[in-house]
Amino acid sequence: MCLAVPGKVLSLRERDGTLMSTVDFGGVHKDVCLEYIPDAVVGDYVVVHVGFAIQRLDEESALRTLAEFEHLGVLNEEFGDGFALAARQAGLPDPTDSESRDDDPEVTS
Repeated sequence: MCLAVPGKVLSLRERDGTLMSTVDFGGVHKDVCLEYIPDAVVGDYVVVHVGFAIQRLDEESALRTLAEFEHLGVLNEEFGDGFALAARQAGLPDPTDSESRDDDPEVTS
């Protein structure tokens, strides 16, 4: 699933001529392109879709939305470990879980 998720702008920088930011999504930090909202400042809340900030959002709405996404497990689905999610959906053991892996795997060629 690919959602637009609100997050808080933590920093601003230019990378290869593109305005970028580190955005906090309820504790998960991701790099985000701010080219669509070039006047964003540190502390603003923005709605991010596929790595691009697409609009500004007030803090109350952003926090309420993040809390609801957390309650529904959406943040973990969006930002969690993709390998673990894929394994769970396939009914397989989590490949990132050290207990489900053989500590001394046999290598075959």
